Amino acid sequence: MSTGATLRMLDRADKEVMKLTRADIGAVYEFMHKFRHNPENPGLNLKSLNGDSRLMSARVNRDHRALLLHIADRDYLLVAVKHRSEVYEDLSRYAYRINQVTGGIEVVDLTPVGDSIIGRVVPPDAEPMPAPKPLFDTYTDAQLLELGIAEPLLPQIRELTTEGELLALLDRAPQLTTDVLFALFDGTPYDEVLQQVTEPVRADEPVDPEDFEAAVARPATQVTSDDEALQAIIGETFERWQIFLHPTQRKLVEKKYNGPARVGGGPGTGKTIVALHRVAYLARRLPPGTDKPILLTTFNRNLAADLRTRLLALGGQDLVARVDIVNIDRLASRVVAEAKAGGSRRVVDDNRVPELWSDFLLETGESGWDAEFLAAEWTQVILGQVLNSRAEYFKARRPNRGRSLTRVERDQVWQLTERFTTWLEARGVWTWRQIAQRAARLEMDRMAAATSASGDSSSVGLHRPRYRHVVVDEAQDLSAAHWKMLRGMVVPGPDDMFLTGDTHQRIYDNHVTLSSLGINIRGRSSRLTLSYRTTRQILADALQIMTGEVYDDLDGGEEDLAGYRSLLRGGRPVFRGAATWAQERDLIAGHLRSWGNPTDGSVAVCVPTRELAADVISRLEADGLPAVEIGPDGPKQPDGIHVGTMHRFKGLEYQRMIIAAVGDGLVPRQMVNRYRETDPKRYQRERQRDRSLLFVAATRPRDELAVFWHGTPSPFLTSRLVQRQLP
Repeated sequence: MSTGATLRMLDRADKEVMKLTRADIGAVYEFMHKFRHNPENPGLNLKSLNGDSRLMSARVNRDHRALLLHIADRDYLLVAVKHRSEVYEDLSRYAYRINQVTGGIEVVDLTPVGDSIIGRVVPPDAEPMPAPKPLFDTYTDAQLLELGIAEPLLPQIRELTTEGELLALLDRAPQLTTDVLFALFDGTPYDEVLQQVTEPVRADEPVDPEDFEAAVARPATQVTSDDEALQAIIGETFERWQIFLHPTQRKLVEKKYNGPARVGGGPGTGKTIVALHRVAYLARRLPPGTDKPILLTTFNRNLAADLRTRLLALGGQDLVARVDIVNIDRLASRVVAEAKAGGSRRVVDDNRVPELWSDFLLETGESGWDAEFLAAEWTQVILGQVLNSRAEYFKARRPNRGRSLTRVERDQVWQLTERFTTWLEARGVWTWRQIAQRAARLEMDRMAAATSASGDSSSVGLHRPRYRHVVVDEAQDLSAAHWKMLRGMVVPGPDDMFLTGDTHQRIYDNHVTLSSLGINIRGRSSRLTLSYRTTRQILADALQIMTGEVYDDLDGGEEDLAGYRSLLRGGRPVFRGAATWAQERDLIAGHLRSWGNPTDGSVAVCVPTRELAADVISRLEADGLPAVEIGPDGPKQPDGIHVGTMHRFKGLEYQRMIIAAVGDGLVPRQMVNRYRETDPKRYQRERQRDRSLLFVAATRPRDELAVFWHGTPSPFLTSRLVQRQLP
């Protein structure tokens, strides 16, 4: 009696299936269902191709055949869906092998890339042209194979002479071959390609070129075998990120870590996708239960809501039921409320802290200290580091604070902060930073109690840490107090904390060294370098904006965007200046008209301030265009032309985008200059924050970007960008 079979789908087969008609897509799904139930079903007509013991074909419907790789026993891999004539007319065009670098299965269609490969036609009377130089003739076969390109494609790679030919070949090449050749074509040095592209996907163990069972389980073999996921793909309810991960991403998702791990990378590299898949990976390995032993958190409440929606799409309600998804401030507030530690005080936004300090100093007659300095010292050092006594403050390090303080001055600051805290309490208010500090102390005490009660079975349940795993997205935005709270929520050990983020996108004034907070990521940091969001042209100009800045890696070291790249192509971004803000608004309106004034929510206009956003909205409405403001919870409605400040665009994506008013005094803010002489470190930090905001905005669009300014352009726009203005 026949039994069922395992049938997985290779990611490239999925791409082919999606190009079919809806009826044929349904036929593919029906075929897969039947094949899993009984591969010997006579109607499927399963047979070896050309006598090959591993490559097989099966009937999908009258016109299409499935190309299958026989992995072992009753285990098969769907590698392609072709018209029946393609499958039988030239079987030698297909090659399959196990990549010796990644250990993944590669199936290659060896069809020549048009006339460029099989010979070029030259008119008899034409002057002989010099032979074009092959694109990759400076690299030996051994070097290319060491980088991981598919060996069967070597002869064709040697013949490539134009970008068009390269694109045609890579349209059907394996993932690593595509990544490597694009990086080399862009001029990335060989050693950097080896380090940044190849090494992250290299197999952890020696590769047996005949062991297809081991190969199909490796991250480099991008497959899915879940029937519900396949049905969702065919029903067009899933995006590809929900099923297929790049091998680099999958390797990070499924790795076992001995402690906290961090994944970095530029915008659009899939850090959030990795975080979501990591949560799903951990959740599927939980023992049965109804508790929520996994925390998924981020700074922004809008992003937290988006994480919930995406995790629900990825794993379903049963998986989401085991995960606590909450933004970090709400989590801290919950901890404090549970302990009844906050009373009935009203929460005021942290942006109002300098204003509150000014009121306090004016009311108390204290004139020897600057309100902004005290506000920053209180929030970043005293609250940020969860300092509970004057003695602790005297010993505390004050990184990135600029001005040093004597012991006498620290004593004065401590006394002022104690009085200020009492002053706030008398008014029935406190800040999110205070809540985070209180929550951190409560969780640190809880962890200490759990540790001391570990041998007491009667009390251990009362003090058990809240979570088994903590996953943090946009890690660069959290404060030291947030990290201390999280450290107290999970027992240090294997797979305890998984962090994703990019310090180049830090738009809040939170600078931390994780190791000093009990979170040691040394040796467990990885970086994603392939952008899926935006074109190579937009990416290149966005990287120009970051010229000259040095960013930290959340652990005392430096981090750069070396190797950050995209495989998408498009037009060059537009850079234009105007004499006045009124003329610049005309530029905005004109550029939107050149795009056809799309009002489907695919286009956005970004500016530095709310006042400028209001001006843009008024102009668009005067032109009869629906303008939608982006608020703290995202766009107020999905359609229209979205308009907002740079802060509001964190986590959003658009097809086209205009960044306006990128002028000196607006980007960076004029007020930053006051620190140039009095507090050089703060001056540098504030400028860096504004540069990061511009970088975040510039990496939101997928296809087209325009950057405008009036007056003097921002110093963040290099002369190379400014000189590119259209006439």
